[in-house]
Amino acid sequence: MNLAAKQPAVRKEILIEASREHAFRVFTDQIDRWWPRAHHIGKTDMQKAVLETREGGRWYEIGVDGSECNWGKVLVWSPFDKLILAWQINAEWQYDPSLITEVEVNFIAEGPKLTRLTLEHRDIERFGIKARDIWAAFDSDRGWAGTLKEFAKTAEGN
Repeated sequence: MNLAAKQPAVRKEILIEASREHAFRVFTDQIDRWWPRAHHIGKTDMQKAVLETREGGRWYEIGVDGSECNWGKVLVWSPFDKLILAWQINAEWQYDPSLITEVEVNFIAEGPKLTRLTLEHRDIERFGIKARDIWAAFDSDRGWAGTLKEFAKTAEGN
């Protein structure tokens, strides 16, 4: 059996000048305000990013033509503390219900108006022979680092 080598998780951390509760709500309830429009996989331009705020909820986009394109689902919903999402987008940037890599996001209060957000995208070896390329994309400024910067701007500007 030829299994892909275990890839390290992509880990990012950012300080947000906002309460933990506010940061969590902006990350989840207001994902459409900060998710980069270029980060979509649907056939048409993205009109809206949606995260259903409950365990088992869908994570998807709505296209400008009204079509829906799944990205994954909510695996763990622990308001204000933690969120674990199933990333079900394959190495060809298409939704794949048989693929699950996990994105864990933790919200740690560092003060009344300061939150440390940690993000870990793991199980990247499940991308097989493209795992290293996918890891590099997730780890880049155009990946999670840039996406979290957009989130921080939104959360701090609210």
